[in-house]
Amino acid sequence: MVAFLLVASGCSAGSSATVAKDPGTLAIGYTAEPANFDFTRTDGAAIPQALLYNVYEGLVKLDANAKIVPLLAESWTVSEDRKTYDFKLRKNAKFSNGAPFTAEDVKFSLMRVKTDWTVSIKSTMDVVDRVDVVAPDHARVVLTKPSNGWLFSLTSRLGAMFSPTGVADLANKPVGTGPYTVSSRRRGDSIVLKQNPAYWGMKPAYSTVVLKYIKDPTALNNALLSNGIDVISAITVPDSIPQFQSDDRFTVVEGTTNSEVTLAFNNARPPLNDVRVRRALSYAIDRKALLDTAWAGRGTLIGSMVPPTDPWYEDLSNAYPFNPAKAKALLAEAGQPNPSLRLRIPNLPYAVSAAQVVSSQLADVGVTVTIEPLDFPAVWLKQVFTDHDYDLSIIQHVEARDIVTFGRPKYYWGYDGKPVQQNLAKADAGTPQEQIDAMRQVARRLSEDAAADWLFLFPNVIVAKNKVTGFVRNQVSESFDLTGLAPR
Repeated sequence: MVAFLLVASGCSAGSSATVAKDPGTLAIGYTAEPANFDFTRTDGAAIPQALLYNVYEGLVKLDANAKIVPLLAESWTVSEDRKTYDFKLRKNAKFSNGAPFTAEDVKFSLMRVKTDWTVSIKSTMDVVDRVDVVAPDHARVVLTKPSNGWLFSLTSRLGAMFSPTGVADLANKPVGTGPYTVSSRRRGDSIVLKQNPAYWGMKPAYSTVVLKYIKDPTALNNALLSNGIDVISAITVPDSIPQFQSDDRFTVVEGTTNSEVTLAFNNARPPLNDVRVRRALSYAIDRKALLDTAWAGRGTLIGSMVPPTDPWYEDLSNAYPFNPAKAKALLAEAGQPNPSLRLRIPNLPYAVSAAQVVSSQLADVGVTVTIEPLDFPAVWLKQVFTDHDYDLSIIQHVEARDIVTFGRPKYYWGYDGKPVQQNLAKADAGTPQEQIDAMRQVARRLSEDAAADWLFLFPNVIVAKNKVTGFVRNQVSESFDLTGLAPR
């Protein structure tokens, strides 16, 4: 996410030796383990991080520059009214259970989002009217209205292609068209991916990839230092970065992400249903000091749910400059001079570090904050995300262009702003310039309403042994894409 603790990490000495000696095996360390393999019914980023583009593929994907590029679709055309998409499909793709991939699977997969998926992002597919099977290698998708966001959504887990013969046990047995298949799993320890021998595209450089799950950041770092793993997917404690930078055995790759580290406000619950209280908390937090303390100054202050890689980005980080006096005045005006709030966070290093700073700074303006770490992902997702049982939380929102979640009143923000909903609709239906203008209005209105407090944009810091190459500098998709990795 001391000497390397084999017991704490769940890694045996034997498995460490295997990873170190077998040139065809790559071991990557992660902090957040998937609860299961079914991202159609389980929220959170851990499952698509492991499986998207690696085990499951969509018609399209995001490349390293956040550009939509072909995957299972060789090409596509869009009608003049922007409501009909014709996809030419690859003819040689198969699912890992042997079933051929055809336009019937496109229809099955896209319509299934509307009928069988339960996760919060499924509503993005509501715009689909129907899917026509024109030919085995030609799928036509007809939308009810033009949508700028729909094709982009297909680059996420929403666009994953499934076979009707492969959905009986998605939680345990993923069946995709990707370059890897899930070979085995040890809960609390690891997932093993094996090269798919029937893969339609270029074979991946590594025949086996071991995804190791190690929550403790010290154990994670020492796993790399002691040859237990070859890569740390994302450094979780920034103080360790200089150690790897000064060691010529390792390469440190630094870039940016879509991951807004957000202080979530429960807009639907008193006293946070009062905009004055939310603004007060925003003025009470010194985000530069928080970034320096929680993440050694690495990362970007953005002040919105829009990362710099999005076309409608503008810097709103100074909308609420640190002003404790103003915070106290707003709390008094709201009749809440000394509120008590529960800050329920995932038990991950970045959230724990940031929570301590938030608690201290809010205490300085009279707010009592009780920090409650919750096991992540299962407990946090259930109690905070699903049940909305929280006042404050701190979480990385990693999905691309997830500002649209503020247009859903039932989302865990509890935010119900009609101007935001109207501008999101306008952005989705408009021209490219109208989309940019409307999305900027959305970000500005969310800032004005203090719908949340965006603490900082998480950096992408990967550390790997020098023998491993092919990493993407900026993390722009939900996937930790293994397809470009190769030995030096």
